[in-house]
Amino acid sequence: MSEVKAPIADTGEGKENTHPSFGTVTAPIGRVVSVSGSEAIVMLEPTATDGVSEGSIRADMGALLRVKTPSTIVIGMVSGLSVPIPEKDPKAVEIKVAELELLGEFQRNPDGTLGEFRRGVSTFPALGDAVFPITTDDLRRVYTSQRGSSIRLGSIHQDRNIPAHVVTDQLLGKHFAVLGTTGSGKSCSVALILRSILEKHPNAHMLLLDPHNEYYRTFEDIAEIINPDNLQLPYWLLTFEEISEILTAPNGTRDQEAEILHELVPLAKRRYATHVLNAEDGRLRKPKSVGHITVDTPVPYRMSDIVTMIDDVMGRLSKPQNLTPYRRLKNRIETISTDARYGFMFGGLTVRDNMKEILARIFRIPVNKKPITIMDLSGIPSEILNVVVSVLSRMTFDLALWSGRSVPIHLICEEAHRYVPQDAGLGFEPTKHSISRIAKEGRKYGVSLGIVSQRPAELDPTILSQCNTIFALRMTNSKDQEFVNAAVTDSARGLLSFLPSLAAAEAIAVGEGVSLPMRIKFDRLPNDRVPRSMSTRFSEQWNTDVRSDTFLENVVERWRAQRR
Repeated sequence: MSEVKAPIADTGEGKENTHPSFGTVTAPIGRVVSVSGSEAIVMLEPTATDGVSEGSIRADMGALLRVKTPSTIVIGMVSGLSVPIPEKDPKAVEIKVAELELLGEFQRNPDGTLGEFRRGVSTFPALGDAVFPITTDDLRRVYTSQRGSSIRLGSIHQDRNIPAHVVTDQLLGKHFAVLGTTGSGKSCSVALILRSILEKHPNAHMLLLDPHNEYYRTFEDIAEIINPDNLQLPYWLLTFEEISEILTAPNGTRDQEAEILHELVPLAKRRYATHVLNAEDGRLRKPKSVGHITVDTPVPYRMSDIVTMIDDVMGRLSKPQNLTPYRRLKNRIETISTDARYGFMFGGLTVRDNMKEILARIFRIPVNKKPITIMDLSGIPSEILNVVVSVLSRMTFDLALWSGRSVPIHLICEEAHRYVPQDAGLGFEPTKHSISRIAKEGRKYGVSLGIVSQRPAELDPTILSQCNTIFALRMTNSKDQEFVNAAVTDSARGLLSFLPSLAAAEAIAVGEGVSLPMRIKFDRLPNDRVPRSMSTRFSEQWNTDVRSDTFLENVVERWRAQRR
């Protein structure tokens, strides 16, 4: 597009303005006709929205404009365009106005140069002030963070030559969320964010809850991959609520069964603590005092002791009148203990105190060149999936708490709406409680939360409101859009109107982690690092037939063994 030349307007810098798309621009494209709060109305010059004539300048939705005041250069974003009085004749000159959200400003130094960009406006535009397109230099200064360590995620929509950065400490220290419908590039965006952080911080401690086994390709070179086949999460690490969810069946005697467990679990823990088998010489020894033991204290106990005590109660002369809860509980324990799907929790012939080793592996202490743990939850029985997530998120918070903030941890929850749903009747309450605790108190103890969801409207709003940085990818559902709009307190609601029309791997980024609300295009991951979340290509796969005689035999074998 050709250059647009005009007499040089006073911009406070004594030089011409260079617009990223339109060459050298010095003429104003409008003037301020109304100011109200953080918004201004600009009457545009006829060419400011003319996309036909050669060399015309467009004041598009989402574009940044600048307004000169006596002491600052105010930066605003176009959030609305309109023609108040349309003319019937399309060739007639019409009044065109732009709504401008005032986002921040540059302070003007005495020597005419501009200081650092900062959010908020101290000096508002006056009526009649000229409005100019923003310069390439100013765009770069606005979107290039100077607030500490930052990472590049992509480029800004206004100029693909200008990188989009986020501030690491603000992103992690105050939690973040990645939201978008299926196919919007959500998984790739999460993978890019995490890999970008890990490239700069190779001694991080991250735990990614992966319910669909998507991310192993992305991080296999730097990750500890844990799945049900190699997971160790013994039942004695569970709290009373968590173990009750597993061992008590949803029936009329559930409360009675839970009451029995509440009484027997502390007894089993004390019994185990009284005599521990010394693996070295086979002798019995009395262990060091473990202090006060409660039903929630994470110390080992034998499930066989629980069964023995139940048998003792049922065999007494003074046994309870109703033995049904005892029988149900015993049968449930015996059934689950022999179920191969629960082997990671109830497997093993002996019980030993390996809590230290479990924590070291899950939370990468020491890191040993694997700063992230991918917790593959795809093979976990669906009926206890929420319990497993509850244990992991609770352990994340407790480790940070009792380590005195010396091990900052980042927990990423994929498909978070499954664990922290808005509907109180869905999900497992301890899971919601433990994740909510991280959202509300985690920053005090060095625990960061990453929420990933394709259905933000189904998320608990309290948790999303604690995420101070949001990456909103394409959303077509009106409820999801309304929910995200309600969660955003920044002056970025004009940008959020683009949500239904965003391309794949495009996002609106708002919050503490970015210098200014922005529309960004995420960088591409290498093909061998793209998460395994591609849609099935029906048109290709339905052109070939499955003729293998062993295909279904192998499927049935994996199905029965619960292995992918």
